[in-house]
Amino acid sequence: MPGDFTMRLLLDGGKTVEFHGPGDITKETTDAIVNAANSSLLGGGGVDGAIHRAGGPAILAECKRIRNQIGELPPGKAVITTGGRLAAKYVVHTVGPVYGRDRGHAMLLASCHRESIRVADDHAVASIAFPAISTGAFGYPLGEAAPIAVASAIESLAATTHVRLVRFVLFDVPALHVFITTAENLRNPTTSSAYKFEKSPQ
Repeated sequence: MPGDFTMRLLLDGGKTVEFHGPGDITKETTDAIVNAANSSLLGGGGVDGAIHRAGGPAILAECKRIRNQIGELPPGKAVITTGGRLAAKYVVHTVGPVYGRDRGHAMLLASCHRESIRVADDHAVASIAFPAISTGAFGYPLGEAAPIAVASAIESLAATTHVRLVRFVLFDVPALHVFITTAENLRNPTTSSAYKFEKSPQ
């Protein structure tokens, strides 16, 4: 889309973490997109509601089937459904922590990203797009969430067989800037230097 801006972190093995924004995750063409769901898996507001509206009833039908099997989805866990009418083939649903309420919220937020990537990899997904999980109604400050999200994605990509691209789709320019600044400040533990990155207007 005109006005979008991209930054890419180039990782070992040809794997990539990208940052796009301002963007609408429901329009992403990655193999899977991540839904910041609630524990009921029955839809809600924000990203959750937007994905269900855009993807149609097939997503909710699969969510109901999963809920009947496992009950509510705990924070930090993830499940996968069809993408319905979305361009993405799959939706990975994960429940982010509520900041200040859920104990161990940093570990839970990291788990959201790790589990989403693991579930996607189990389904031979090559690319997956994330929103900024828990930073909306769940109150997680962007400046605290971004380092956890990015570091967890990089860590998880090191172990994937199929997933080669993780894309963060940020709703507005301030969120994009926070994630880009986070990425620019990351150090590669294998070299103690900054990751290689590219910036380019889209």
